[in-house]
Amino acid sequence: MALKRSGSADLPLHYGHVPRWLAERMGRLGLAITEAILAEYGKAEVLRRLSDPFWFQSLGCVMGMDWHSSGITTSVMGALKRAINPHAKELGIYICGGKGNISRQTPAELLQVGERTGLDGEYLVRCSKLSAKVDNTAIQDGFQLYLHNFIVSDEGQWTVVQQGMSPRSTTARRYHWHSASLTSFVEEPHTSICGENQGAILNMVAKEAIPTQASLMNMAQETPDRMMKEIQKLVMPAHHEVHAADVDLKRLGSILWLAHEKQPKDFAELLLLEGLGPRTLQSLTLVSEVIYGTPSRFKDPARFSFAHGGKDGHPFPVPVKVYDETIATLRTAVDKAKIGESDKQQAIKSLSELSTRAEKDFIPNANLDAVIEKERQDSWKYEGRTVFGKAVPPKKNQQLKLF
Repeated sequence: MALKRSGSADLPLHYGHVPRWLAERMGRLGLAITEAILAEYGKAEVLRRLSDPFWFQSLGCVMGMDWHSSGITTSVMGALKRAINPHAKELGIYICGGKGNISRQTPAELLQVGERTGLDGEYLVRCSKLSAKVDNTAIQDGFQLYLHNFIVSDEGQWTVVQQGMSPRSTTARRYHWHSASLTSFVEEPHTSICGENQGAILNMVAKEAIPTQASLMNMAQETPDRMMKEIQKLVMPAHHEVHAADVDLKRLGSILWLAHEKQPKDFAELLLLEGLGPRTLQSLTLVSEVIYGTPSRFKDPARFSFAHGGKDGHPFPVPVKVYDETIATLRTAVDKAKIGESDKQQAIKSLSELSTRAEKDFIPNANLDAVIEKERQDSWKYEGRTVFGKAVPPKKNQQLKLF
């Protein structure tokens, strides 16, 4: 199988911990989303999506993490590993590795996966080590790896998500790798290496490294146009607040309009979701897009933070009540689909389709700040919570019109 770097992401360093009340919910939602993707598209699609830096960032946002920070990588992968591995045999997906010392356990974990599935564990270990070596040693760009996750299916396909830190630039860089086709590592180790200019770096795959690594000349011989078309590069801003420039207002506006100003009974496709409040419908629509959306829908990951906010309060506190209703609805749909009752799952799928159709002729107002302020004012109604505490009712209530 080929090693193919599918993209990278530069993120501001963001320290702190994920509170237990959020970490537990992230695991439950992550498992439900994974099962929904498995049921609709299969294992290969789960791995492909995890290898997409934009989709991965969107997943972290919809799970309630800080929308732009380096902490998304550690928290999302930790939550998925805790939630998925107990069901690995049933799902056919295994997550190995992690942060710091846990990353060093990856080889032993992969050998165990090999024993359980019949896969070549030694080969998987080699893939794991080589992907880390390329990003940490062959490419010395100032980012030293401190997190390495290797996700593999029982069919032998795999994805690597790993992250390095650069204290000098106060950023972290996440690297995504994806197995693709039968070829060797040295023929095409990655599609491209792309990042902000940090000055001179040691690049063992550059043309100047011919005496040391002649077999990696394939990459240097590719035309820049082809390389830039294939690479995916996500650079997140340093500011914590969500600004209008960070989201596609037309896409976000159509979702808010559907959830808050159009009643579900107006749409035959949504009858099975009757009884959900507009705020939960807003979250479910964004979760639906994470599950069923096409790659082009994830170019503005910040939009997905409008599902469940962020633990630091940006764009607003995590609405715990809405979060739990979203998980319960999705969990019910996934469980029913397993026994052949897919009506609810189809209803959830229709949410992303409806928002896409509504978006076509939708003209948004540029009042993102008002939308965020209304979410913050209403946060206490949904048991809003951040790492700093629980939301309280505002002293003055104002009626703010949405998109």
